[in-house]
Amino acid sequence: MADEKDVKVEKKAKKKVKKPNRVVKFFRDLVSEIKKVVWPSRKQVLNNTGVVLGVCIISGAALFIVDSIFGLLLQLITG
Repeated sequence: MADEKDVKVEKKAKKKVKKPNRVVKFFRDLVSEIKKVVWPSRKQVLNNTGVVLGVCIISGAALFIVDSIFGLLLQLITG
């Protein structure tokens, strides 16, 4: 008899242990990962933005020049 009661108590104890919800666990992990992020300063953001814009302008100009040269060559070939 005592063994049956012990088994029932153990089963109830196991049922009371709640596993965290997957969504709740996801958001807890998300918050902990965001706290680890090193955010750039305003100066770094502006510097990187300038570099990206500069590279885009230079690339655009280079493509424009190459396209113009090929367009002129095509006009010379087709008459």
